[in-house]
Amino acid sequence: MAYDATTGVTPRPSRRRNALLEALELFRAEDPNTRLSTVLAFLYLCENEGFCVSELAAASGMTMATASRAARSLIAPAAPGALAPALGLAELRPQGKVRALHLSAAGRELRDRLDETIVQATTIDQHRQVK
Repeated sequence: MAYDATTGVTPRPSRRRNALLEALELFRAEDPNTRLSTVLAFLYLCENEGFCVSELAAASGMTMATASRAARSLIAPAAPGALAPALGLAELRPQGKVRALHLSAAGRELRDRLDETIVQATTIDQHRQVK
């Protein structure tokens, strides 16, 4: 880190966002009021497409009510039962007696952006500066 002779100050170290921060920023760009439970539901859905709400609740440790709200906030605004922010990242499709969550085209695109961010990321430890 270079000393700035004009100000007499050594600038504070800064670092790029890591993958986790970048992922959260991508969600904030979609809607700044997105809840953490919605982000978690999306990430679980990316790993387990075809989950019903009860499976999402069990896998994520959410209550059924929280998992249901999170799932309904991931579907499109015009879909029956959608809740704000209604991000349009998932669809509820009939699957036997239940409705299963699947990524929409927008959801697959965001998943792919997150995957790319993770692949290109460096760890926080690589950014630490030895004093």
